[in-house]
Amino acid sequence: MNVSWRISVSCLRIQKLLYRYQSGYHPSVPLGSRILTDPTKVFEHNMWDHMQWSEEEEAAARKKVEENSSVRVLLEEQDKYESEASKYWDMFYKIHKNKFFKDRNWLFREFPEILPVDQRATEKAKELSSNHVKTSVANCFSTMPEVKNHYKKTFGSSDGQSRAGNDCSNQDSEEHRKEPLKMELFPGSNATFRILEVGCGAGNSVFPILNILQNVPRSFLYCCDFASEAVELVKSHSFYRAAQCSAFVHDVCDDGLPYPFPDGILDVILLVFVLSSVHPDRMQSVINRLSKLLKPGGMLLFRDYGRYDKTQLRFKKGCCLSENFYVRGDGTRAYFFTKGEVHNMFCKAGLDEKQNLVDRRLQVNRKKQVKMHRVWVQGKFQKPLCLTQNSSKLCFSLLSGN
Repeated sequence: MNVSWRISVSCLRIQKLLYRYQSGYHPSVPLGSRILTDPTKVFEHNMWDHMQWSEEEEAAARKKVEENSSVRVLLEEQDKYESEASKYWDMFYKIHKNKFFKDRNWLFREFPEILPVDQRATEKAKELSSNHVKTSVANCFSTMPEVKNHYKKTFGSSDGQSRAGNDCSNQDSEEHRKEPLKMELFPGSNATFRILEVGCGAGNSVFPILNILQNVPRSFLYCCDFASEAVELVKSHSFYRAAQCSAFVHDVCDDGLPYPFPDGILDVILLVFVLSSVHPDRMQSVINRLSKLLKPGGMLLFRDYGRYDKTQLRFKKGCCLSENFYVRGDGTRAYFFTKGEVHNMFCKAGLDEKQNLVDRRLQVNRKKQVKMHRVWVQGKFQKPLCLTQNSSKLCFSLLSGN
């Protein structure tokens, strides 16, 4: 019975993933589509997408980084920036409040996985995918009498779909029967789609997401920051809704600090311009811990500073903490990633790479006639479906249509 239960749960999960990740909901051109074809028109817009660097430009950037990294911050001062990191970010938000960053409305273009598939826009694709999976699974299970009846019972149950996203663990059936009791003990326990934003700041991602979530029944947003001042800014915002959002103070570097919800329940984790502020020696443990919060099939969405971004080139000598890691004048820190580093960290955490790319853009100051290269790394990493060997072969054959 345990094997049949796992097979049916796995196939239910694939049904959801089929139309969520293969429905055509993704933009056809990621990272923008404003291409500079005529260099004489460079100052006609503030930003140009998909910019390729010349060998000379990259060499100049590398030389600049070598220069501004030649003088390092003293070790005793580095310890201060690590131990008092929350103090510096608290001061940042006390000074800037919610005026420093703009709302990240681009999130929905680059990361459609943040939200459940738009039912109105993808109803036809969803129906086709659902029918394909139902037919394929039914045909396969028709040759497996021991699971056929269980499949029919589970597939048509909305409760079964809710459980599907929270299963696939090493717990025995007794623990699974106790799960509904545990689910009542934390905010968002009745939700069927859950998002966590790590490093929410003043809410520049929170409120654009909440604006959409109000039309998505049984969805819930968690958001945390280790700067208490930032969390207070979020909770005091007029658009904050405790019924659909829980903001809390949390230090992601503290492995022993529990989250206000169980492991393995999140559909999406948003990690945008946050990991760069963490000491490089602690980044891997942060990713490992976040990976445990995702349900099988859940997505971790990442975007942060890339190597040789204009921000890195602007640092002066004496601001470098370690290789590609700097401290700003206000005490906050920033690391600048390569695509390979990002790949290694997330894959070591047991996540599958679905996207990992370098976003190179040209930002211009039209008034001053100044050109600046922006470099970001963007990735999407998925927690694998936890399947037994036999059920894995069955369900992935359904996914491929064989």
